[in-house]
Amino acid sequence: MSETCDVAHGTAPADPGLRTLVAVFASPVSRYLLKFAKDLGYHVALFEPDAPRGTDVPEGFEAETTLPPLDASADVVVTDHHRPELGLVLKAALEGRPRWVGVLGNPRHPGPHVAALRGLGVPEDDIARVHRPVGLNIGSRTPPEIALATLAGLLADRNNRPGGFDFTT
Repeated sequence: MSETCDVAHGTAPADPGLRTLVAVFASPVSRYLLKFAKDLGYHVALFEPDAPRGTDVPEGFEAETTLPPLDASADVVVTDHHRPELGLVLKAALEGRPRWVGVLGNPRHPGPHVAALRGLGVPEDDIARVHRPVGLNIGSRTPPEIALATLAGLLADRNNRPGGFDFTT
């Protein structure tokens, strides 16, 4: 059988590289991100600095009130751009040098993270590392759809693929 057939039949070896997904803030989207990412082989963590909000997590997961250690294996997805601690959380995440950082939000509205990070003195090069919007443009509207589009975008990025239906690369 060819490698392509192995993939289709589920017998291809998994990606041996360590992948970590840190969902920031307990939210309906983070619930699905954690579940789906775990099924995709990610090590997952939920960072919720506001302990009372950390009770709204999927069964089998716990919210951490301190940002877990980040390195080049980590993808960080901020699931609520309205939180007052957005800038501080992003600044701390960027200092950990994760592979990828993104903030959910409607691309038709300016991202509040830019002003928040500038106000904290974060260098423009680091601010530019924050992706917004995130995920594939599939018209997502519900939390599971947003989580699916986000993870598909992360997989495409990790695999140096453009996403969508362009299979030329």
